[in-house]
Amino acid sequence: MLSCQKHLFDLPDDIHYLNGAYMSPQLLVVEAIGKERLSIKNRPYLLGIDDFFQSIQELKAAFAQLVNIADPNRVAIIPSVSYGIANAARNIQLSKGQKIILVEEQFPSNYYTWEKLARQNDAVLQVIKAPLENAGRTQSWNEALLQSIDPQTAMVAIGNVHWADGTLFDLHRVRQKTKAVGALLIVDGTQSVGALPFDVERIQPDALICAGYKWLLGPYSFGMAYYGEAFDGGDPIEENWINRLHSEDFQNLVRYQSEYRPMASRYSVGEQSNFILAPMQLTAIRQLLDWGVQHIQDYCQNLLSAPLQELQNMGCSCAPESLRAHHLVGIRLPGHFDLEKLKAAAQKRQVFISFRGNAIRLSPNVYNTAEDMAAFLDCFEVFR
Repeated sequence: MLSCQKHLFDLPDDIHYLNGAYMSPQLLVVEAIGKERLSIKNRPYLLGIDDFFQSIQELKAAFAQLVNIADPNRVAIIPSVSYGIANAARNIQLSKGQKIILVEEQFPSNYYTWEKLARQNDAVLQVIKAPLENAGRTQSWNEALLQSIDPQTAMVAIGNVHWADGTLFDLHRVRQKTKAVGALLIVDGTQSVGALPFDVERIQPDALICAGYKWLLGPYSFGMAYYGEAFDGGDPIEENWINRLHSEDFQNLVRYQSEYRPMASRYSVGEQSNFILAPMQLTAIRQLLDWGVQHIQDYCQNLLSAPLQELQNMGCSCAPESLRAHHLVGIRLPGHFDLEKLKAAAQKRQVFISFRGNAIRLSPNVYNTAEDMAAFLDCFEVFR
């Protein structure tokens, strides 16, 4: 079992940060590499051609190892989820009446692009509503999603877990159904990859898009995306020099190339070689690989198991342990609980959690302790 890793972060003992789904705290080693790399531009004469390519290739290889991508060239460097989704949307052909399927209250970056694409092509944007009942919520929502996938479906775009309440979607079954009808599967892995095991070779999504500043423990404005064969030969949303074939040959850059670098490299953002953020993200992913993502998930499960049972004894509800991701859990309160009282209690005890509708979003990681969970449970004393 992985032990607590709080000593690798700069988190005060009186702060109980259970909100990794909002933004992760930064590893001390990631901070150190950022400071080191920040000063490199003081002496730009030390930057050579390899500096534009080497850390990016290492980062692609590390991300590929993290999510089991056979070829790192299928990884693109992106500044945001919306950027990665825009690349996918640019290369999806829709016919009038075809469907794009989303789930209710999906994160806006994984909604607006698809809404616009559907509107521009007279396609149908089908949003699968969340069940009203708490009992069997995960199973019911998954079944409704699966039943909606039919021959009119062009694409399903979802996260592995719902960003607001942690509902775990069965991507393996969704992939089987989309393949059966010839539809694409686009996965936003921002709220899962890095804390919940994800296997590209097993799930076989057409795209997996991840921001780096949450569970990948990386800096803001930096992320990675996987693009499968469906996007080979596509058009990126921008034309930059470094994505073209032979771009490492600086002397001949003005011998313009019509060909892109192979596979997903065409979709990487301009200035992807970011000499500060790329090494920071690489350092963070190497730490995740050292811990092991399954061990992170197991740590969170062990941390939450008893406290969640105590909350259920008080009348709160959440998905059964076998049907939830343990790093991001939605807890629904009984009707007689005063949410404002709970917010005030959390603020007083310096317990950092998120409130989404009538649910609490609890999202721990390996820096959290039993003391953090005790402080969280203390907040519920106002209802005893």
